[in-house]
Amino acid sequence: MNQLYSCFLLAFTLLCSGAVVAQIPRPTPTEHAEAVAKFQQTLNAEYRNPQESPLPPEAREKFTGLDFFPTNYGACVVARFLRDSSQAPFAMPTSTTRRPLYQKYGELHFTLEGKALRLNVYQSLDLQQKPGYQDYLFIPFTDRTNGHGSYGGGRYLDMRQGQIQSGYAVLDFNQAYNPFCAYSPLYSCPIPPAENRLPLAIQAGVRSDH
Repeated sequence: MNQLYSCFLLAFTLLCSGAVVAQIPRPTPTEHAEAVAKFQQTLNAEYRNPQESPLPPEAREKFTGLDFFPTNYGACVVARFLRDSSQAPFAMPTSTTRRPLYQKYGELHFTLEGKALRLNVYQSLDLQQKPGYQDYLFIPFTDRTNGHGSYGGGRYLDMRQGQIQSGYAVLDFNQAYNPFCAYSPLYSCPIPPAENRLPLAIQAGVRSDH
């Protein structure tokens, strides 16, 4: 009885101290492969669609599909999310003179290839006003594949607020995609902030077409 009581007391103490937190599950390899395949199919369909594609008409006519890194289950992690809206909105630099307003929404803390990493999560003040995008979150980042297999200007990840549960979110770099600027100079694309430079090569997501 004393041993059982001691175990209960320890569990209760850890729970009250916040040391035990309900963490969302990482997708199984099968679930992950299916999700990545669906993401790639959806993205390719958008690039074929004249209403959505960033490709110039002549490039779109020859388009057969984006070039992706092989599906990398190791690049799908469960990240701890820390809410942080204390910073004032700021003008994010882009590939042009445009300076859209963003605000830091929070931080994702995770481990990849044995490294403890962090990415800032941002929210566009303009998109907050558009129906269907009020909960849209933006994660621009760079890594050591940029210019060496992926687009030199960095890549993007999207997230919805509902994907964050109990302070955790699944962060899957297999769903990283290129800015539209990778395909046409007519676009104005946010430049990933220095805080989101990752010191490793993430071989997952969309490759460079050049």
